[in-house]
Amino acid sequence: MPTTAKKIVTSTPAEGSVAPACKLPATDGGEVSLASFKGKKNVVLYFYPKDDTPGCTTEAKDFRDLKKDFDKADTVVIGISKDDMKSHEKFSGKFDLNFPLASDAEGDVCERYGVWGEKNMYGKKYMGIIRATFLIDKKGTIAKVWPKVSVTNHAQEVLKVAQGL
Repeated sequence: MPTTAKKIVTSTPAEGSVAPACKLPATDGGEVSLASFKGKKNVVLYFYPKDDTPGCTTEAKDFRDLKKDFDKADTVVIGISKDDMKSHEKFSGKFDLNFPLASDAEGDVCERYGVWGEKNMYGKKYMGIIRATFLIDKKGTIAKVWPKVSVTNHAQEVLKVAQGL
């Protein structure tokens, strides 16, 4: 009998719902956990496809450049991809990133947030991270979702919403 590849079908958590748990190794030397920010800080979780690629680099640098403004808005930024910690450390160091990058090597968090899916580049279909951002308030509720992000002015748009929380 022929076997068919199982396509992962996940849904993006809705605005107003409780953010799925997230605890991952990160470039800050330890782990990042949503639970540790509950009641203290808003959290931006931005999911990106791959370290040191053009769009991902632009997005990371934009969040880096706005860090002081995010700090004033009582908001932490965390970048998540499936890259391993060695890749994250190199990427973070190369661009002097001032926020943690978390490694979801197994893809569990990506699946819980509905960002792991089929992509199409130059007619080739493959599975990967669909660029998306989630703004989570201090209560652990998803305040805003940006699905299928275009990186141009994205960090500024996220900051504007965070400033209103």
